[in-house]
Amino acid sequence: MERQQEYVLRTVEERGVRLIRLWFTDVLGQLKSVAISPAELDAVFDEGLQFDGSSIDGFSRVQESDVLARPDPGSFELLPWARDDEPTALMFCDIENLDGSPFAGDPRQVLRRNLKKAQDKGFTFFTAPEVEFFYFADGDPSKEPQPLDRASYFDLTTADVASDLRRRTLHMLEALGIPVEYSFHEDSPSQHEIDLQYSEALSMADNIMTLRLVVRKIALDAGVWATFMPKPLNGVQGSGMHTHLSLFRGEQNVFYDPDDESGLSATARSFIAGLLVHACEMTAITNQLVNSYKRLNEGYEAPQYVSWARNNQSALVRVPVPKRGKVASTRIEYRAIDSATNPYLAYSVLLAAGLKGIEEGYPLPLEAKGNLFEMSAAARSDLGIRPLPDSLDNALVEMERSELVRETVGEHIFEWFLRNRRAEWREYQRQVTPFELKRYLPIW
Repeated sequence: MERQQEYVLRTVEERGVRLIRLWFTDVLGQLKSVAISPAELDAVFDEGLQFDGSSIDGFSRVQESDVLARPDPGSFELLPWARDDEPTALMFCDIENLDGSPFAGDPRQVLRRNLKKAQDKGFTFFTAPEVEFFYFADGDPSKEPQPLDRASYFDLTTADVASDLRRRTLHMLEALGIPVEYSFHEDSPSQHEIDLQYSEALSMADNIMTLRLVVRKIALDAGVWATFMPKPLNGVQGSGMHTHLSLFRGEQNVFYDPDDESGLSATARSFIAGLLVHACEMTAITNQLVNSYKRLNEGYEAPQYVSWARNNQSALVRVPVPKRGKVASTRIEYRAIDSATNPYLAYSVLLAAGLKGIEEGYPLPLEAKGNLFEMSAAARSDLGIRPLPDSLDNALVEMERSELVRETVGEHIFEWFLRNRRAEWREYQRQVTPFELKRYLPIW
């Protein structure tokens, strides 16, 4: 840590950095920022930056408001969009209590704590998300979103007018040290996907937060609007964030077993079983908005049932076939999570559920074969396949009785999240929607 701090201080001096932006997130995953001058940096490394946590959603109560932002020097990057005459850097922060202990309301500290539990068992947790989003002509919520194109999956035509936006976004991410594996036009009009290369889960959660900001900034610079809202358009697929997961012990991928016909180790099977057993109680975390369930309920490639399969897009957990000769890429894919999640909390509960499966030796149920969307309810029931929650309300009911989620995110976040999301659900229930007006006003 001292060596990393020295590198940051030296780079700030050598590059003439004029401003350092300190980033962190609230409980729902909204990015927060405070700027300091280089003159303050050494003291902030040593003492942290004190601020009023009661002003941040899900943080402190008024009577215990002050907390510390402690910058993580390992996350230091120069901002590529800063003005030439004002070089600017960024660092993500861990939030601490005034005594230096981890603050219970900080999602990044929650993920750190759960990664430490995995590390104590000899595991390193790696993730690779497929981040989907939409471009629209503007962000005016008073009218229907206007897509920029009518292109479809993998299209590269004159209709794909947003390809330049993607290109500039990829260059910006590369300048920020965030490696991208793929980028392409997705199925829906004006929908796009950026797949990030595998990395350890904490740095990946930081990268997701940075990617969201970069996508929005490039769009705004071009006079258009980018959104990670899970389901902004009717009749087309929504934006998920399918995430590939794997556990390593040193250089060894513990999900791989050369003696198994499918290449899956007993560890991988128990990890998958843990995800399935705890899927419903985690869904409020991985899909935290009222709108999230419009995506899940629509179908398309969004999972609706708790199941696993090899190369079956309708399953909740998919086991992709690794590339020939690359057994180290053996992994599993969790498909319910959407692009509006808080990645620190989402990766925490996914890891905790998988580790619980390993610890308890959960048995893996039968693979779901065939299209689950076309299978009858009776057939799914015979196979023991149950549905995911179909609304935020039902997901919160499942979460409230979950000891695993309570322990994983901690009492502070657990109770605040339930209160906050229930308040949103109640507000939504009171709204008269355009659907109701169009359907009922002319005839009742």
